[in-house]
Amino acid sequence: MADMDQIFTLTDEEGNESQFELIGNLDINGNTYVALVPVDNNSEEEEYVILKVEEDENGEEFLVTIDDDDEFDEVADAFEDEFMSEFDYDAAEEEAPTEE
Repeated sequence: MADMDQIFTLTDEEGNESQFELIGNLDINGNTYVALVPVDNNSEEEEYVILKVEEDENGEEFLVTIDDDDEFDEVADAFEDEFMSEFDYDAAEEEAPTEE
C-alpha cells in the first residue's frame, strides 16, 4: 500500500465500477487507512474517500467502508491534518493577504 501511484477499481453497492487514485495512507491504532480520489473527478472541490484496509483469511488485502462514526471521524481528522500540512499549506500562503 506504500506506492502512491496506485489506481483502484472500486465497485459500489449497485455494481457500478469507478477508478480511484491513492493519495495517501495512514496507520492509526494498528489499522491502515487509505484516502482515494476519483480518477475522473470533474468537481472543483477536492473530494476524497477514506477506506480501511483489512485482510482476509489468505492474507489478501481488501478495502472496506468505515461504519463506526467515531472511528471515521478520528481517521478523517487525521487525514485532514496530514493533507493540510502537505497540500494546503502552500495554497494558504498564496491566499494570505500581505501587509503593506
